[in-house]
Formats: sequence, structure tokens, C-alpha cells
Amino acid sequence: MTTFIQTPEQLAPHLDRWSQRQWLTVDTEFVRVDTYYPKLCLIQIGDGDEAACIDTLALTDLGPLLDVLYASHSIKVFHAAAQDLEILVKLRGSCPQPLFDTQIAATLLGIGDQIGYAGLIDKRLGITLDKSLSRTDWARRPLREAELAYAAADVSHLATVFPTLQEELAACGRLAWLAEDCARLADPANYSTPPEDAWQRLKGLSRLDARAQSVAAALAAWRESEAQQRDRPRKWILDDDAIYRLAERRPDSTQRLESLGVLPPKTLERQGERLLAIVAEALAQPATVRVADEELTAEQKQRLRELQNAVQARAAELGLPQGYLAPRADLVAVLRRGAAADVPVLQGWRREVCGTMLIERFC
Repeated sequence: MTTFIQTPEQLAPHLDRWSQRQWLTVDTEFVRVDTYYPKLCLIQIGDGDEAACIDTLALTDLGPLLDVLYASHSIKVFHAAAQDLEILVKLRGSCPQPLFDTQIAATLLGIGDQIGYAGLIDKRLGITLDKSLSRTDWARRPLREAELAYAAADVSHLATVFPTLQEELAACGRLAWLAEDCARLADPANYSTPPEDAWQRLKGLSRLDARAQSVAAALAAWRESEAQQRDRPRKWILDDDAIYRLAERRPDSTQRLESLGVLPPKTLERQGERLLAIVAEALAQPATVRVADEELTAEQKQRLRELQNAVQARAAELGLPQGYLAPRADLVAVLRRGAAADVPVLQGWRREVCGTMLIERFC
């Protein structure tokens, strides 16, 4: 039977034991249907001997648990940690470290590029996981025993594969590579969107002229702030199509705003005047191009192909996916800015095994 912890008294002896461990496997279950922020429902922890599910809806004070998870002496093992880390950053403002992401480890060992948890367990342990419960409503109580067992299995199998992955990375001299990539993953800035940067989430912004881009950026900032304050999904506040339409047409009256037909009646009634004010305020500022589609010249395209070929050959030598070593966007940046490009391929272990070669040969 899976250990299900719902009270501080049940949790206390586990915290004492976990605080002595050199590593812990960690996973979370959450729901995110009608909120901006994920609603944490469970934290699963394994230590190689036992896997426990902690009911974060029942426990009012997660501080003692977080103290253990954030202890610097123990490695926290996740698989594809980004969503889990987003939740932890919301709780404590930072990520637990040191971190070991088994998806990154698998990539560095040539096991698979961005391999899923089920795929990793199948390849390493020969166990086919039942994913029929993956869409469980984790906020519902009570949870069935089968659901708790499913959640606990994520950290128990992780505890089995982690030590061998760690040993193999050490044997091939790539443990430092993993530490570097996990440190980048653990940057809290990855998991927050300041409203003033929300325009970066808009796809296709480059098709708008400078003035329209400025209006779209202002609308995106307002939407992000509203979504955060009200804890509601962005699209519930204002969807992307409405932002683009407002930015292109730039209405200056309630009648023109309504005639666009892009706002639900309630949004028009409640937020119409505010949206008109945001458009007007943005138009009063100097127009700024935030994204530009800079077409590569024929010569640049040829040089980019040469860069890609060189990376492909190096990636094959290392047994790494080409895109993990240096994605196309990195190479375009190198092409345009040379050694001054602020991209991962020119930093850390990637620079040592590939970046320096690219600069010497192509810049």
C-alpha cells in the first residue's frame, strides 16, 4: 500500500529520514484548468526504500517539507523538471539544488532526445507503465488507491534508474555537463513572466508593423498582469487573436471596438474602456519594433548550412542530438553576432566541445 501523508504528525518521521538522505526523487501532481498558476495537489518523494504521496491540499504548512527539499546536501532527482520547478518557484521563489534531471541525463547518454518518463523506464527497466490514470483529477478527494500507486510509481522507478544514470555519466565524463544544464534549468527566471515581457509569448508578432507591435505589447502586458492578479488563464482575459486584431485596427471608440467583433460581451462591458485606454497610451509612445523577420541572404544561408553541417558532425561524434548541442536559433545568432552571441553553444561545456570550433572556422 502506498504511503499517503495528510497530517503534520504523519509527515514528521518521514522528514527526519529524508533529511539524512544524499538524494531524493521528486515529482508533483497538479491541475491547471481554470487558473493561471498550477494548483499543487500532491508531492511524491522517494528515497530508494519507500515512496510517499504528500497531500498538499490537506497540509496547511509546507514549510518543513520544503526545508528538506531545499537542503543543499541532497540531490533532488526529477524527470523533465520544468513544470515541477515552476510550482516550487511559486512556493519558495527559487529552485531546489543540486538538481538531477533524468531526461537531461538520458539525452547526454544517448538514450533518447527529450525522452518521456515512460519511455525511459521501459528502456532502462523493461517496465511498461500504465498511463491510463495520467488524466486523473488530482484535486479530487478522496483519491483511489490505484491513483496513489500510480503517482508513487513515478518516484519509485526514478529511484531505481537514477544511480545507474549517475554512474554512467561519471564514467564518460559528462556529470559536469549535466550539472551545468540542470543549473540553467533551475534559474527561477525561467518560471515567471514579468508583464512587460509578456509580448515575447505572442507568436507571429513580426508580421505587424512597429506601431501595431507596440500596441500588442501593451495589451499583452495588461493581460499578463490581470491573469496573475486574478489567477485565471490568459485566454480567459483576452485571447491572442483579439490582441492582434486590436493592435492592427487600433479602435478609438467603444463603437469601433464593438464593431471588431473580437471581444465577448462581458469583456466588452467590463474592460472595453480600459482596453481603449491601453491602445491610446501605446499609440502616444514612440513605436518600437520588438520582433523583425530578418531574412538571411543567400550567402548567409550557405554559411548557416555549413554551421549546421559542422554541428551535425560534432554531435554524431559525441552521440548527442544536433538540436541539443546547438539548435538552429543559436547558429543564426552566431552567424549574425559571431563570438559576441549570447547563446548556450558558446557557453560552458558546449563551447568546449563545439562552440570554439564554430568561432574559429566560421567567424
